[in-house]
This record gives sequence, structure tokens and C-alpha cells, in this order.
Amino acid sequence: MSHRSQPARRIFAWPLIIALLTSTGLFAALLGDGMWDSLAWLGLGLSAVLGLQGLYRRPRQ
Repeated sequence: MSHRSQPARRIFAWPLIIALLTSTGLFAALLGDGMWDSLAWLGLGLSAVLGLQGLYRRPRQ
């Protein structure tokens, strides 16, 4: 087996996206009501779905 290293951009892309969505959702939740609540739900919901997606992946055949 050969070991190929991956660039840091590829390794940290999804964790960075999840962190940005989470921080955006938390910041929006602090700002106010109405549209901000919707943005908070969207940011926190998407980050939770992306974070949990790895638990529900089907094994490759």
C-alpha cells in the first residue's frame, strides 16, 4: 500500500464549512428575532446534518 498525503485544503474543507455554518447560526441567534431566527435555524441545522452525515453513510460495496 502506498501512502499519499493530501493537501491541508482538502483535509480541512468540510470541518471549516461546518465551523462557519455553526458560528453564523450562533451569531444570528444572538442578534434578534424574525429573519435572524430563520438564519440561526438554517446555520445550526445544516451544520448538525453535515456533522451527523458520517454516522449514517452506507458502507461501499
